[in-house]
Amino acid sequence: MARTGTLRGKTLTLEGPELKVGDKAPDATLLKDLFTEVHVRDTTGKTRVFNVVPSLDTSVCALQTRRFHEEAQRLENVTVYTVSCDLPPAQARFCGAEGIDPERVVMLSDYRDVSFGRAWGTLIRELRLECRAVFVVDPQDVIRHVQYVPEIADEPDYEAALNAVKASLGT
Repeated sequence: MARTGTLRGKTLTLEGPELKVGDKAPDATLLKDLFTEVHVRDTTGKTRVFNVVPSLDTSVCALQTRRFHEEAQRLENVTVYTVSCDLPPAQARFCGAEGIDPERVVMLSDYRDVSFGRAWGTLIRELRLECRAVFVVDPQDVIRHVQYVPEIADEPDYEAALNAVKASLGT
């Protein structure tokens, strides 16, 4: 049976596996800009938050990214990656307009081949966008928190994600 999510009550199909706590973080290729590839496997060695959003041009996605940016200011040895299918120039424009520090919240685009969406189970088949999700991955690439937000228009559970980050850091 296919996995699903909803957007304002409309059922949408999610492609890829449903990852769980304890799973190894899958590799995927994303773009930091139009030419620079980033592989998930290359981010190993510190605690990471993968903040997955459908599009930074929507209010909930912008709110979610700003919230993780605020939290990132207080976290040491943690990198927040915001993943969307937005083009890298649009992601950069968003960061500039919102005052997002690209060293604290690294924007990564899955627009080219949606390999992240397919590997992490966040690809919305009908829209070719990512669903709303949050993953916390420890320095050894073990997933410590997973939330696929059932209603894509809703915000994630920030506290649960932040508690998983703190547990990963041993604080």
